[in-house]
Amino acid sequence: MFKALADRMAEAFAECLHERVRKDLWGYVPEEGLSTEALIAEQYQGIRPAPGYPACPEHTVKRAMFEVLDGPAIGMTLTESLAMHPAASVSGFYFSHPQSSYFNVGNIGADQLQKLATSTGRNLEDLQRALSPNLG
Repeated sequence: MFKALADRMAEAFAECLHERVRKDLWGYVPEEGLSTEALIAEQYQGIRPAPGYPACPEHTVKRAMFEVLDGPAIGMTLTESLAMHPAASVSGFYFSHPQSSYFNVGNIGADQLQKLATSTGRNLEDLQRALSPNLG
């Protein structure tokens, strides 16, 4: 029960922060006045995909994110399985372009996986583990 509450609170915070970015920090929609229903329907400009969700299924991107942003400096760390600690931590990316939209990464074929390994110099087995939910 506590984890479910923490997850809902983290999601609410992420939504609140995204609204602040849209209206104040980046200010690309300063007059936005969306209802709760419109927010739930994602009718805002831009998107905020996060590692581990359908538009960004590979959790390993968190390693670079935490390195660049120095997560430990604010008390955020990653476990060996790339879970964030503390448990209510959130991370993601903001895209403000008006044509940005959420999408799902579909099944990844063996040829695509091999091409990704070759083009990035990453180990094929590591990629298979990281992208296992999307392998077709």
